[in-house]
Amino acid sequence: MNQLLYTSIVGSAAGIIGTGLGGAIGFLLNNPSRRFLSALLNFSAGLMLAVVCFDLLPEAYEIGGLTAGIIGVVLGVAVIIACDRIIVSQQRRVSRERRIGGAINQYTKTGILLGIGIALHNFPEGLAIGSGFSAMESYGMGLSLVIAFHDIPEGIAMAAPLRVGGTGKVKVLLAAVVAGIPTGMGALAGYLLGGISPFFIGICLGFPGGAMLYITCIELIPGALKLDRGKLPVMGLILGGLAGIFITSLI
Repeated sequence: MNQLLYTSIVGSAAGIIGTGLGGAIGFLLNNPSRRFLSALLNFSAGLMLAVVCFDLLPEAYEIGGLTAGIIGVVLGVAVIIACDRIIVSQQRRVSRERRIGGAINQYTKTGILLGIGIALHNFPEGLAIGSGFSAMESYGMGLSLVIAFHDIPEGIAMAAPLRVGGTGKVKVLLAAVVAGIPTGMGALAGYLLGGISPFFIGICLGFPGGAMLYITCIELIPGALKLDRGKLPVMGLILGGLAGIFITSLI
């Protein structure tokens, strides 16, 4: 098989399987309590914060330098704010037409924004896979396995608010799978470019980092607080952070 095609297939599989397995958590949620949903959202928030603070941003600074990482973070926040405004305006139009309540829309919007952030994150992960394959096939394959495992909590973080918002189980799984596709696109680009500019890679890593920070702090945590303010949701946030630290330590 052509090496370029092989790299793209492996990269796509890593992203799709990883986020897809995380998205499959939607099939486990059948009429859960508000407290449990709040804890799950906080767990997702803890995962995202750990991945961003202990993996994405440090790697962005190490590869591209502090300037590249900060530029990426600022661009990521700006793009997600723009997407947020587009989604809100669309929701208002749909709400007027269908008279749908705002609470469900809010969590669905959070899931959509997280999906965008995860898709943006998966592209530079694909760049890493493609660059690895261009250097040595065994290295690229090893990176693919690590990234697939790394993407599972991101799929969980995306699935949780979508299910809270009332999105069907199959749609949640499909959304998680679609979010993994950019990994294959990044793998293709990474293999073709090989020694891609470290500054550009730093921006690419900082970009989803800024997007996810915004989504976690503005959407996920406030959304969890609306559902329940007890100790269990707080424990969910702490456990999510610890799980994220454990996962990033394996990368």
